[in-house]
Amino acid sequence: MKVVTLSAALLLPAAALGNDMRTPAPEGARVYFITPADGDTVKSPVSVRFGLEGMGVAPAGVEKEKTGHHHLLVDQALEDPDSPIPADEHHRHFGGGQTETSIELAPGTHTLQLLLADHNHIPHQPPVLSEVITITVE
Repeated sequence: MKVVTLSAALLLPAAALGNDMRTPAPEGARVYFITPADGDTVKSPVSVRFGLEGMGVAPAGVEKEKTGHHHLLVDQALEDPDSPIPADEHHRHFGGGQTETSIELAPGTHTLQLLLADHNHIPHQPPVLSEVITITVE
């Protein structure tokens, strides 16, 4: 009888192995807002355009070096850079490779932050994050 043993590392999800499993980001890569600008007062729906330097955009599921796809964090900070980004009202996914969107936001003050993630929705190492901007929706 043949006995097969598996390393415990093979049984753990990639996120549990730490940031050694994260896709490396090129030095100097950055994501930023083209619009809106920090401090803007806007009407809903809010038009948001994403900028990217030092990397390319590829749809979710497409593994290609030095690429990723955008996520928009709304009133939310990045909680766990080693895990896939959840999909909900605070974590907007643009897995089709989109570089702009229009989002409905309630009147009031909101924070926005862009985050690039790899083909599995996991932030790069180090994370490619924009500055947090604050907008007011009328």
